[in-house]
Amino acid sequence: MNQTLITAGRILLGPSSTHIDDGAVLVSGDTIVAAGARNDVLAHAEPGCTVMEFPDATVLPGLIDCHVHLAFDAGPDPVATLTDSDDATLLLDMAGRARQLLDAGVTTARDLGDRGGLSVRLRDAISEGAVAGPRILAATAPLTTPKGHCWFLGGEVEGENEIRQKVRQNAEEGADVIKVMATGGGLTRGGPPIWQPQFTTEELAVVVEEAHQLGLPVAAHAHGVQGIAAAITAGVDTIEHCSWMTEDGASDLREDLIAQLIAKQIHVCLANHPNWQAFADRVGPEKAAELFAPTRRMAESGVRLVAGTDAGIPRAFFGGLISSLEFFEHLGVPRHRIIDMATISAASALRLSDKTGRLAAGCRADILVVDGDPLAGLDALRAVRLVLAGGRFHIPDSAALSWAQQRPASACLNP
Repeated sequence: MNQTLITAGRILLGPSSTHIDDGAVLVSGDTIVAAGARNDVLAHAEPGCTVMEFPDATVLPGLIDCHVHLAFDAGPDPVATLTDSDDATLLLDMAGRARQLLDAGVTTARDLGDRGGLSVRLRDAISEGAVAGPRILAATAPLTTPKGHCWFLGGEVEGENEIRQKVRQNAEEGADVIKVMATGGGLTRGGPPIWQPQFTTEELAVVVEEAHQLGLPVAAHAHGVQGIAAAITAGVDTIEHCSWMTEDGASDLREDLIAQLIAKQIHVCLANHPNWQAFADRVGPEKAAELFAPTRRMAESGVRLVAGTDAGIPRAFFGGLISSLEFFEHLGVPRHRIIDMATISAASALRLSDKTGRLAAGCRADILVVDGDPLAGLDALRAVRLVLAGGRFHIPDSAALSWAQQRPASACLNP
């Protein structure tokens, strides 16, 4: 199989705390053959391989968005739009949104709730090369209570038997992860308040038990403190949002629960809105600092935070991951850790550490090439020049890519 050698002024192998100048990645098919210093990687190159040179750019692992909803359109009323769309139209729209993620350098996305298993169909179409997009991990219909949060996606359950049956049904339909709505949410009109628990601790434990028996992780949507506590006790794998909300709308971050998150190695995906800056401007700096304090505390405490956007909800447009990452920079999180949140740490949260999130021999060829140095400024991640998702080359429509001269690797080996 033909090899491709990608060279760049710098390379972030993952973790991103350090970089290698004059680095390279060698790819064969959908797999990375070697990555590191250019001269070291050249030793693995076969004569006649294609060489792509980006002397002023950075090569890093493809980005991971741990929380998206491809079935939603990010418009003012995504639920109405979904309800009014038939499956064929919705699937086509979802494919377009997946392409937007890929344009932004996202090579893996976890879809945490859709209708009728459409995310599985899209996942398979992308895997087969029928359409362009990132690797998708699909949750299918999230488990919720009758008329609970996102009930319209088809995951309503009541009692242990129905919980077990729905988990098994999702698995049979091809789910990669089980999503459960541990609390209410803001998107569902007339549903439970965002802070209110929807399931008991015992019921969440049933979700976890059944899912783990099938080899599937569990992601728990949890805004309220009681729901967060129940999800931790039940042993979920990731907690989404983790807003620490109370009935009166205040925030009640509990240090004992933070300690449990760390001890149980539960990853937290805040799924923070890409338009967070507009919200901060609207409420003012003092109120914003108060509302953002729990996230800062989690980051400082060592909670395993990973990147997500909740893309699809109102004004959370697909491809906004970098804006969501800049929220953590606003809180003082070091850039190298932020990049890890969208690469190596995210891969760990999604049980993909041996496959993606880093540039290493044997890993899937999920590779991003950007202008500039993201360790010097996260805005560099917006200047996407080239994306490889599972070894498939993708040039964003917006990229004015000036291809370097391509030549046989033998010419590099014998300058």
